[in-house]
Amino acid sequence: MVAIKLIPAEEFQRVRESNVDKYKKLAVLADMNRANTLAEVKRAGSGHLGSSFSAMDIVTWLYHEEMNILKVGFESPDRDIYFSSKGHDVPGLYATMYSLDALPEEKILSLRRLGGLDGHPDLNIPGIEANSGSLGMGISKGRGMAWAKKHFGNGGRVYVLTGDGEWQEGQNYEALQSAVQQKIDNLTVIVDDNKVQSDKLVDEIMSLGDIEAKYRAFDWHVQRIDGHDYRQIEKALDEVKKVTGKPQIIIADTIKGRGISFMEHPIALEIGKGLYPWHSGAPDDESFEKGYSELIERINGSFSDLGLTPLKLKDIAPEEKRPPASMLAGEPLSQAAQEKLSAKVTDEFVARAYGQALVDIAARRKDIVVLDADLSSDCKVRDFEYAYPERFIENGIAEQDMVSMAGGLARNGLLPVVNSFASFLASRANEQIYNNASEKSKIIYALHYAGLIPAGPGKSHQSLRDISLFASLPNCIILQPCNAEESRMVVEYAVEDAQENVALRFIIGPSPRKIQLPGDYKLSFGKGVALTNGNDAIMFAYGPVMLHEALLTSELLAERGFGLKVVNLPWLNRVDAKWLEETIQPYELVFVLEDHHPSGALTDHILELLAASRNKPLAKRRLLRFAVEGWPACGTPQEALKYHRLDGASLAERVLEAGDA
Repeated sequence: MVAIKLIPAEEFQRVRESNVDKYKKLAVLADMNRANTLAEVKRAGSGHLGSSFSAMDIVTWLYHEEMNILKVGFESPDRDIYFSSKGHDVPGLYATMYSLDALPEEKILSLRRLGGLDGHPDLNIPGIEANSGSLGMGISKGRGMAWAKKHFGNGGRVYVLTGDGEWQEGQNYEALQSAVQQKIDNLTVIVDDNKVQSDKLVDEIMSLGDIEAKYRAFDWHVQRIDGHDYRQIEKALDEVKKVTGKPQIIIADTIKGRGISFMEHPIALEIGKGLYPWHSGAPDDESFEKGYSELIERINGSFSDLGLTPLKLKDIAPEEKRPPASMLAGEPLSQAAQEKLSAKVTDEFVARAYGQALVDIAARRKDIVVLDADLSSDCKVRDFEYAYPERFIENGIAEQDMVSMAGGLARNGLLPVVNSFASFLASRANEQIYNNASEKSKIIYALHYAGLIPAGPGKSHQSLRDISLFASLPNCIILQPCNAEESRMVVEYAVEDAQENVALRFIIGPSPRKIQLPGDYKLSFGKGVALTNGNDAIMFAYGPVMLHEALLTSELLAERGFGLKVVNLPWLNRVDAKWLEETIQPYELVFVLEDHHPSGALTDHILELLAASRNKPLAKRRLLRFAVEGWPACGTPQEALKYHRLDGASLAERVLEAGDA
């Protein structure tokens, strides 16, 4: 493991107290923040570097020179308010707050860990003013804060940072109109115009055109600056404070990845052969060391110019390896069970198999059209984009527009396959999905990033409502495959056999284990398949993450002489009632393991079927649901699962407790 170092808070204080030119001082402080951002993302194993670095000079100026927060305090009603609407750049914000002693060291070292710092801004962290990560909401939210300040007669301004790709979301344009109509002149929006969104140029995804002219057309006060030039930042922020009667926008031309040469656009796009490699995720060891050395060398050069002694770094101790949790308090697990608990994830991606299946089927189905919301790589449809560019439609960050376009395509004889993260597609475009469904045409919705895991980005990206939203449609079938093989089956079913709309749920990462289906397994409408045998209880589950935990539960319980039958049930709202009754007939204890909030998912559907049966199957048995209760935890997969008591060890305890009750 590569050694990770942190620039301690006292080093920032040393720079702040130095008697040197403020612009040079801020430049070195920004680079120090970049170094700590790189360290925290590397330690976390994921995060967003490119946008953290592009916004860093703006954020450093705001906190060190512009805002009154440190003077009046984060709780003062007269404080200035700053938050990022895009949210991706929050590791850089955390580093900035740490540099001003607004966050403790232990928090910086716990990015994307349970009890630490969320992967997107969250109000449970002191100093964070708004939850974000779901794009396009920030200006509206900032307008509300600015309006409230005026209403109560409080001082302070509201500053909202947006990304440039974020301006593909329509809510921004509604906010532009409203803020002018309401004369919100204590609101300043700053656009981090770094020209690159998740992995491609904004102009390639969905060009914004002349945004300066657009903002002026809405009658905002508009300025354009170099977002890395402190004199221009200072001048622009001084000017907006003189504007009365209208809100203001500062378009800051920035460089994505600013501060590390090979992460900067356009060099990074050349390295990535047209794709930006540093938007999300942690750098590999070689890239980390190379980038960190570049930053530290430049910082020490600046220290020398400022007459300061070289930078002192602090070694960060590696994270402790936690022992596997015991199935029962005080009872050690067998070596085999510990190995299962500690097992590493596989290299199998259900979403990758989905993308490959689309490419294969599209060769014979000329009506298939794939729509994407700037997530082609994550949703594994880039191969389709390359294979069938004439049938690939990039809609940018605009799910509502994309879904309604799909409705128009479907009404004219095409089969649209709509892709985005489940949390954004299912909820943001819910009204548009409902409208399409009411037209009784067929659309396939691919819901990526479904469920609790990965938990590092936080609640804005953890989709735990999508089953209930799609299940409320009378003509939509919801499926979640457990492995690559079943992924291909559900895509084939959705395209060739389904007469209704189909929602396909996919986890975004690799499977925790390869889920082994019987050799003769075929997808059968409304029916699941047993993965283990057991005579004491039965558990239904779906998807690679929860099936892995269910299988682990069965394995741990087997050591205690308790037989748990695990059934993979990919049909989340279309279960065959006769098959269900026959399957549970030998068992008094029936469990359902959900990768969802408790309401509106598989358990409710099963309960409805059993309650309606004339055979009264519920009269002799207990049905218990294990689901993600409350707000989802942010952290590593193991931390989040254990927090919600959905890991194999915790589930084993819960099953035994239920059996004793």
